[in-house]
Amino acid sequence: MSNDTYKLIIEVVKIHGKCPVYKLGDKMVIKMPELVLNETDKVCIHALVAIQTIVQALARGYSAKKLGIGTSDNEGYVQCPDPGPPYTSGGTVVFKIKRMKVSSGDEK
Repeated sequence: MSNDTYKLIIEVVKIHGKCPVYKLGDKMVIKMPELVLNETDKVCIHALVAIQTIVQALARGYSAKKLGIGTSDNEGYVQCPDPGPPYTSGGTVVFKIKRMKVSSGDEK
């Protein structure tokens, strides 16, 4: 864990089935604790709730690799909970979360 501040870019990289909200390349951008609306394409409440704990950890400096969601510290992958056909008419969206350091928390 660190005192650094991070910006998280959460991008749709794959869709299994049909998602009624996202298309490939859509993004959500978070600079804790704010969802940066002018840099965000769309927000699905189901996906946001499902990835919240991972977003919280990454934004506080935990490594994506150590969390088991990626092969590097600053990039990981998560997915929404919709299982898609034959269980629902939707689909599962896979998101890449890229973390970018924007400042040190020690700066005033």
